[in-house]
Amino acid sequence: MKKSLIAGAVAVTLLCAGAAIAVEPVRDVSSHRHPNIAAAQRFARQAFEKISAAQEANEFDLGGHAAKAKELLEQANQELRLAAETANKNH
Repeated sequence: MKKSLIAGAVAVTLLCAGAAIAVEPVRDVSSHRHPNIAAAQRFARQAFEKISAAQEANEFDLGGHAAKAKELLEQANQELRLAAETANKNH
């Protein structure tokens, strides 16, 4: 019983830490200059918001997978920004 409580406390701590690390993607690509990349950023932000809603609806009991998905969306958002910057330099 004691081991279960400790394991549960560790799991909750890890989930909260994962949620704290993930930052909502920002829309920082010009939709006039790069409409497709800007749209992808918008969709990443919407997905992030839906994942947050799912976490709340399930009392954050999603095994850390939702938090990981949010982290990956932030990484994708950063790559989209870098893609736009690269396109700006090349054209």
